[in-house]
Amino acid sequence: MSILLTKKTRFIIQGITGREAINLTRENLDYGAKIVGGVTPGRAGRDVYGVPVYDCVRDAVAANGGSIEGSIVSVPPKFTQDAIIEALENAIKLIVVVTENVPRKQVAECVELAELRGARIIGPNCLGIISPGECKMGGVGGPAANTRQAYKKGNIGVMSRSGGMTTEIASTLTAVGLGQSTCVSIGGDAIVGTTYAELMPFFEADPKTHAIAIYSEPGGRMEAELAEWVAENDSRLPIVAFMAGRFMDEMKGMRFGHAGTIVEGKEDTTAEKIKRMEEAGISVAERIEEIPELIRKRLARRKR
Repeated sequence: MSILLTKKTRFIIQGITGREAINLTRENLDYGAKIVGGVTPGRAGRDVYGVPVYDCVRDAVAANGGSIEGSIVSVPPKFTQDAIIEALENAIKLIVVVTENVPRKQVAECVELAELRGARIIGPNCLGIISPGECKMGGVGGPAANTRQAYKKGNIGVMSRSGGMTTEIASTLTAVGLGQSTCVSIGGDAIVGTTYAELMPFFEADPKTHAIAIYSEPGGRMEAELAEWVAENDSRLPIVAFMAGRFMDEMKGMRFGHAGTIVEGKEDTTAEKIKRMEEAGISVAERIEEIPELIRKRLARRKR
C-alpha cells in the first residue's frame, strides 16, 4: 500500500514545455506514471512525449472527464503561486512543487488556500513522491532505470528535506533487503506545504508501513514538531532519523545547503533536535549506513 498516490493516480505537469519539465515527463512516463496532460499557456495542441498540452488547467481537467488527482508545478518562481492557485481552483488535491526560490509569503498563502480546499502541497524545492513499483510524481530517483535500482517495494516509509538524500536512504535500505512503502521529498525551504508531522497520520494509517526513516538538517522546527506528534499520538511506528550538519552548532547564522537550514536559536541546533527526538523515542543514527540495522532492531523489539 502507499500514501498520497497510487498506480492509478492521474496527474498533469504545469509548465510541461520547459526544459526541466520535459525531462520530468520522460522520467515519470518511463516509470509508468499516468500523466494525462500538460499546461503551458499558448502551447495548446502540442505534445510532450505523447502527452497533450493545454493552455490552462481548466482545459486539461475538462479533457479528462472533469477530474484529475494531481499536478507537478514546474514553472519559474514568479509564476508559481498563480500555477498553484490555478490547480487548487480546479479541484486538484495533490500538488508537487519542484520550483525553487518561491517567495515565502507566497508559499504560506498557497499552503493556507490548499488547506481550505482540502488539498495537499508537497514542496516547493522538492523532488516529489514515489511509491516504489506503483508510481512516482516528480524527479525523485532520476531516470526510471536508476529509480528501479534504488527503490524497491516494501514496508519502510522515508521522509527527507533533501531530494537526493531521499534516494540515498532508499538505496541504503534496498541494498539490505528493506523495501519502501512511500518516500517523500518534502523540500528544503523554510516554509513547505507538508511537514514530517503532517505526513505522520498518513503513514500511521497505512498498514503496509512498518517503520520510518528520516533525513534531517539543522534549522527550523520540523523535528521538534515531529517529536511532539509522536509523543502525543503514541505512534505505533519505529522511527530512525539521521541528522546531518552537526558541525553547524558551532556556526550560528550559517546555512547548510537548503534555504530552510539557517540556525536562528537553540531550538534549531542539531544537538537540541537530537535530544527532542530521542526523548520521543526516535532513534538517531550517527551515519546513514546505520539506519537499516537500527530499523531492524526497532522492528524486532516491537514484535516482542
